[in-house]
Amino acid sequence: MTVSGQDVVVGVHELGVEQVREVLGQVMEQHLTGCHLVLLTTTPHSPVVSAVVRTALSQDVLVYRKCLHCRRGDSRVQITGHWNDYTSKTVFNIPKARADVWNLMGRRLRAVMVSNFPYTDFVRRPDVKMNSSVVAKDSLDWRLITEFSKRLNFTPDLHAEPNGKFGDDRGGQFNGMVGQLQRQETDFSTVIGPTPGRLKVINYLRAYAADVLVITSLKPPLLPAHLALLRPFSGEVWLSLLVGVVAWGLTLWVLQRAWKWAAGEHVAEFSTALMYGWGALLERPPPDISMGASGQMLVGWWLVFCVIISTGFKSSLIAHLTVQGKSSTLDTLQDLVNQKNWRWGTEPWIYNGAAMEYFAKHTDPVVNEIYRGMEVMVADKALEEVKRGGFSLIDGRNYIKILVASRYTDSKGNTPYYFSSKYISVFPAFGWGIRKGAPFYSPFQTLTHRLEDAGIIEYWTEEVTGQRVKENRQSADLAAIVAEDTTAESRELRLGLNHLQGAFHLLLLGSTLATLSLLAEILAHIHRSQQ
Repeated sequence: MTVSGQDVVVGVHELGVEQVREVLGQVMEQHLTGCHLVLLTTTPHSPVVSAVVRTALSQDVLVYRKCLHCRRGDSRVQITGHWNDYTSKTVFNIPKARADVWNLMGRRLRAVMVSNFPYTDFVRRPDVKMNSSVVAKDSLDWRLITEFSKRLNFTPDLHAEPNGKFGDDRGGQFNGMVGQLQRQETDFSTVIGPTPGRLKVINYLRAYAADVLVITSLKPPLLPAHLALLRPFSGEVWLSLLVGVVAWGLTLWVLQRAWKWAAGEHVAEFSTALMYGWGALLERPPPDISMGASGQMLVGWWLVFCVIISTGFKSSLIAHLTVQGKSSTLDTLQDLVNQKNWRWGTEPWIYNGAAMEYFAKHTDPVVNEIYRGMEVMVADKALEEVKRGGFSLIDGRNYIKILVASRYTDSKGNTPYYFSSKYISVFPAFGWGIRKGAPFYSPFQTLTHRLEDAGIIEYWTEEVTGQRVKENRQSADLAAIVAEDTTAESRELRLGLNHLQGAFHLLLLGSTLATLSLLAEILAHIHRSQQ
């Protein structure tokens, strides 16, 4: 409270009604009557405050408010009303100040940012030494800032967060971008994720959908070609077929033995019945063996069964020989944990802030194991580790796909990396942090909603991503990338010895078993001859 001549200036700001009464009472006791009371406030007045002023004073009252962005962005005082009719019963109505300031009069708004393309990207200003001032590159946040500055008439002052941190909670005090907003050192920040702790100290502006984390691994290798003959059926089917052939041959032999006991006719031996069932399954049954009506009925149904099994096997075999199968992919954190001697890591900018809290405070034991084994390295080094095998990178989907498309994808779209089909969602949304009490928070919200409803934000995201990939590929050396054009997937497929080696292996195995059987027969014959 200050005194200038006959004017008493009282700074009320956000005082309550009782505090206003107390301040006005002190003014009446300490100063002469007939002076003018100037009530300064940064918030709109209510009729209750007007009533307090009216009942507490019996002199002229001049009510002002403080405008933060009125004189070329500087603050000054504006009068909101003049009350001089004390005898009238009319309640003095103070004009309500607008909470949404749509003209900031060229004021400079300081923005702090951490590089995270496609949302934020910048370069250091070469003309400014030992300073955090930066120049923004084309990105989603820069397009939003440019549009907002045109609509609201302000000048953005861009600065990088010195330590590249989003904001970690240190007992209620945050570091990084959130800490600057909490200490009122900056006006707003670019891309940041919301957490319960952050929302207590800053205002949050939801701007776009959150990026999710994906697992980047080496593409699954092709399955061994010599096992292609076995892949049409699962192990359970092969075992069932083996048991079925033996059981069918045994059933046929038992029926024939029963017919021999009843009719006294000659019947086939067990080995003959077994080979007949095996031959029918291969569509090459031996000559008909003498059997009764019961045996013929059993053989008829067995032939129907063999037609179904052989048709399914042949069609599936053609598919497996034409498109060679691949090993299983790594799509979840559980898949990483299940791999033997497997390693995983993430980037430094993810391993801090809210993303780190997700892994550190999660109750799932799988996530906890991932956190304990997490390695921290930059993306380029991590991708090289992935290419060597036995390693996976957990990174933001948008960011890592841009990097792989720019440097590790050939002209036909072939890449050695595989992105998990399932993702890890850490944040419900991405947006900006706004300091508490900022008058531009409401218009920022309105403009963001308009751009999102019109589909502009989604369009900008795709556009800046495509442009950055094109720029990176034009500036990169693509000699190593083009060499991957000759992958097996890009050539016309012709079945070769590699695809059909399983058949030759079976032939070799059959020939070996036949030779061993011949040797056993010869040895048995020699042994019987010597007796």
